[in-house]
Amino acid sequence: MKLLELEKNPGARRELREGGPPLEGVLKRVRRIVEEVRRGGDEALLRLTLRYDGVRLRREELRVRKEEISAAYRKVDRGTLRSLEEAAGAVEGYHRRQLPRGWSTSPFPGVRAGQLVLPLDCVGVYLPGGLASYPSTALHTLLPARVAGVKRVVVCTPPGRGGEINPLTLVAVDLAGGGEVYRVGGAQAVAAMALGTETIPRVEKIVGPGNLYVTAAKLLLSSEVGIDFAAGPTELAVVADASADPSLLAWDLLAQAEHDPHARLWLLTPSRELARRVVEEVERTLGVLPRRGVAEKALREGKAVVTRDLEEALELANLLAPEHLQLAVRRPREALRRVRCAGTVLLGQKTPPAAGDFAVGPSHVLPTMGAARWRAGLTVHDFLRCPSFQELSREGLRRVAPLVEKLAGAEGLYAHAESVRRRLG
Repeated sequence: MKLLELEKNPGARRELREGGPPLEGVLKRVRRIVEEVRRGGDEALLRLTLRYDGVRLRREELRVRKEEISAAYRKVDRGTLRSLEEAAGAVEGYHRRQLPRGWSTSPFPGVRAGQLVLPLDCVGVYLPGGLASYPSTALHTLLPARVAGVKRVVVCTPPGRGGEINPLTLVAVDLAGGGEVYRVGGAQAVAAMALGTETIPRVEKIVGPGNLYVTAAKLLLSSEVGIDFAAGPTELAVVADASADPSLLAWDLLAQAEHDPHARLWLLTPSRELARRVVEEVERTLGVLPRRGVAEKALREGKAVVTRDLEEALELANLLAPEHLQLAVRRPREALRRVRCAGTVLLGQKTPPAAGDFAVGPSHVLPTMGAARWRAGLTVHDFLRCPSFQELSREGLRRVAPLVEKLAGAEGLYAHAESVRRRLG
């Protein structure tokens, strides 16, 4: 990680926001993949799976059979299964609290207006694979969809070298309510769900995290299918004061770094001593990670920033709008009042990002690339349509007619006014 002192480096603020993932170049390559799937359907998926995953499949092997899901349970040990079930309970319970209800109101006599709450019909979920498998992501994406009432869920996830899907992932999908599982990954999976192929149905919305190619494909296809947001590569900004334990902070940064070589990491603190010790601890500990190569690339672009005070550290965190914001400070609830932009906020040193990734309840599918400036993480609301409805009696129409006629006249819309006058004779 690079150590920066804001007072000694006037350009450090700009440098903080630089060094993001190289999305432009990726978009060009993804555009070609999308067009290949658009033209070739299943045959294109089979070619791309061989090209990028090294797996040769037949068309009938694209969809995972029910027998494979049943067999997956026999490959998962009882302790891990219980942990998945407990995590599923926490995630489902949290999202049930989010579920809105329809409502109506009467602004004038004879006038009724309200809002319906309707689930989407068919949703696509991308579950990452490749570098690692993430059964927890199945819980954090499928359960909010099921709570919302979505009937058809299409799941795409990359196959392993032998064409298999991680048994834990299959079990997690089943625990979260099940769905149609397809062994397709990367940008081609997003294109298949957005456009439809002979085997994979076209969906209304695609959710889920992924690498740069998955994120680029979602952004590229967002005019043809609904998407949640740019959800990857992962980000963590830690705001810390001198009370923080440098060893714990180092492990939290390493935990995010091992996700993806393009993970973005920041430590923001007024304590130069803490920043120095965290950087040293990260470098010292890196060697024990099984995924050291991945983490090392991410940490190369990481930044430990020394600010004037805690106020400036929190201001910078809002500027970055990170996916995860950790408040490792003496009074985290006080600091929380200063937070405006973050996907999720972790309060105090007893709340590591890893706990939120697996067991607490809120979805760990969170906005990246600054998208936390305008929205938060995946919720039940992402799987709902909430159309309004309106109903007028003759009395109600008489009541609003003068308003409609006056405003229609002001806007030069003669037919609008006339459509009301003719109903009233």
